[in-house]
Amino acid sequence: MDSSLLPSLALSRGTIDRAGHHRPDAEWLNAKWKDDSSRVLIVSDGRVVVEGDPPRLALVAPSKLDGVDPQQRWFLGLDDDTAMFTVPGDLPGGHTANLREVGALLGDRDSGLMTTAVALEAWHTHHTHCPRCGAPTTIAEAGMVRRCTADRSLHHPRVDPAVIMTVVDDEDRVLLGHQARWPPRRFSTLAGFVEPGESLEQAVAREVHEETNVVVDAATYIGSQPWPFPNSLMLGFHAHAATTDITVDEVEITEAAWFTRDELEAAVASGDLRLPPPVSIARRLIERWHGTTLGR
Repeated sequence: MDSSLLPSLALSRGTIDRAGHHRPDAEWLNAKWKDDSSRVLIVSDGRVVVEGDPPRLALVAPSKLDGVDPQQRWFLGLDDDTAMFTVPGDLPGGHTANLREVGALLGDRDSGLMTTAVALEAWHTHHTHCPRCGAPTTIAEAGMVRRCTADRSLHHPRVDPAVIMTVVDDEDRVLLGHQARWPPRRFSTLAGFVEPGESLEQAVAREVHEETNVVVDAATYIGSQPWPFPNSLMLGFHAHAATTDITVDEVEITEAAWFTRDELEAAVASGDLRLPPPVSIARRLIERWHGTTLGR
């Protein structure tokens, strides 16, 4: 169920039952792996094989994969009665893509499967040792836990919360900024990670002020989207600006400006301004404020 004010976000559309109660059950998981009606998504460095137009995931039967270590069979959930797994490994032949390229084009089920698979692969790749004592960890509970081989502590997939916001002033203009690492002319909403001991609303106000010197006096939650690049959860807000004078920090944001709807639409149409891609919550936040789909 999606009850947010920003429904159908590209990477928030997963439909499968995660069926977490099956993860510790090795006997059940082994039986499902031997069931050729089960399906497997192979992922390699954030890329998968897709087929068709519109694209869909190229899923394979477990019998097509030889010698997969049971620790590398990560259970994603159930699609009705069909068990869905992902494994890291070399991709078979075919057209490959990453989430930025096809996340917005996949169907609801496939978008959710790929988002989870990519996030798990990134976490397992970068968290091979215990953060408490440094000992190696092993994979447990069908990919959703890593267990320290020394102190037996359990570690779960890392998710970093980040706020992202449309900031609007009393004239109903939106504040957009440009980061130095982005392509030329790309402008987007402001965003940043939540700090320890900070509420989401406090993070919204702090990030906006740090990056542009604009003061925010109210923020309303809109919706969220996983962003596994490698492990963020983007929490969308609509914020009200109490001030409008801009001074960019020159570190994260090199340029920022206020836009009316007509100004933004004209800049996008002329190519003077490039919006973030449709797969991003940033694009949806901007279009929600504008009231229409902008550009391609």
